[in-house]
Amino acid sequence: MTYRVIQWTTGNVGVRTLRAIIANPKYELVGVYAYSPSKAGLDAAELAGLDAPTGVKATNDIDALIALKPDACCYTAQWPDFDELVRLLEGGINVVTTAAIITGMYYGQRERLHAAGVKGGVSLYGSGINPGFADVMALALTQVCDRVEQVRMLESVDCTDYDSWFTEIKVGYGKALDDPTILPEAKEATAVFSDAVEVIAEGLGMELDEITFDIDVFPATEDNDLGYAFIPKGTVTAVDARWRGWKNGKDLIVLRTQWLKGKHWDEAFELRHGYIMEVDGRPTIRNHFMLMPDPDWNEPNFMGLGMIATGMPALNAIPGVVAARPGVVTANDIPTVGAYGLAG
Repeated sequence: MTYRVIQWTTGNVGVRTLRAIIANPKYELVGVYAYSPSKAGLDAAELAGLDAPTGVKATNDIDALIALKPDACCYTAQWPDFDELVRLLEGGINVVTTAAIITGMYYGQRERLHAAGVKGGVSLYGSGINPGFADVMALALTQVCDRVEQVRMLESVDCTDYDSWFTEIKVGYGKALDDPTILPEAKEATAVFSDAVEVIAEGLGMELDEITFDIDVFPATEDNDLGYAFIPKGTVTAVDARWRGWKNGKDLIVLRTQWLKGKHWDEAFELRHGYIMEVDGRPTIRNHFMLMPDPDWNEPNFMGLGMIATGMPALNAIPGVVAARPGVVTANDIPTVGAYGLAG
């Protein structure tokens, strides 16, 4: 079966999924949504940095895209626009998304999205590298256990070369260490991780008592000039945050992020350069995976690998999402996701 797909936006992640759609013989690109008027009317190949024209022109006409009746939309906006998502779902289009949404529960939008999917007879699935794939891997590790005491997932990365300041500044970068706005703003900016905690708990058959957030921040030892942003000496340049799912007084699930911006810092934690999944139980499991470039990689840094790894868990899920029951679905509701149509 060939799936007819539209790509929603062509930013850092969207341009990677757009290239993958064009390259995949199992997918047919039928439309591209562009927020920017300057991109409207351009061929998808030009937006993707490819030579051969596709004949598919970008547009900012949502009704025209819905009228194409695609099987799915790969929605990679930086943040979710719930009115847009409802229009797509009610219009009968399955949605896979990386836009800081797993279920919409934290935002109070899950029921609305679910109802829109049921009305349209389609599904919505949120994923990414983290939250998303990394949390699914952590849950999968528990398959070999006959007892689970705690599940932990740590993302520990130097994201200095990742220029997405608008989305990242909200975790506290450049603020005084004692700034009282850091905790509430970082909690809001990373709220999608609370959805991921719920998904893991669901996969474990557990109903959590509560989900909490806490964060530690660390200073720049000298000015950090990132090129796209400036972090003054003594202000926040590294963060260590935790979303915890509690059951019977114990943090059963811990999703942790350690993010560094800049080379001048106090090295308050060990930077692990990757994703560490750990299960305390019987047996106890330790797993560490890293994203490595292929021999043909020719970009100046490796952040592009992170963009690919963010987009593909959603895009590759399209076959399972199209076949799923209507409404909001998670990794607990669809088959195992592989690189559908991209092997060989």
